[in-house]
Amino acid sequence: MFVYMMTNKPNGTLYIGVTDDLIRRVHEHRTHAIEGFTDRYNLERLVWFEQHAAPAAAIQREKSLKRWNRAWKVDLIESSNAAWRDLWPEIVGASPTMTQETPQ
Repeated sequence: MFVYMMTNKPNGTLYIGVTDDLIRRVHEHRTHAIEGFTDRYNLERLVWFEQHAAPAAAIQREKSLKRWNRAWKVDLIESSNAAWRDLWPEIVGASPTMTQETPQ
């Protein structure tokens, strides 16, 4: 399971989600396949993600991050992606060793 953040530009609108298939889900955001928040705000840039072994842990992390204030979310993104670059190219060709895991 993955927890991830999407945006439309550096320091732009943020969306936090959880999925069991990061590539499929980010592709859906990028192609506007599903109407809603990310479609409306053009959130196509994956800027942060982490992998969790247990679905319950991923869901709990997503809920926790959604309660964080914006500055904490920005700090989290910038701790691993200071330039706010789109991580899509990395995950499309990524092997399982390229994913990020957060200890619980």
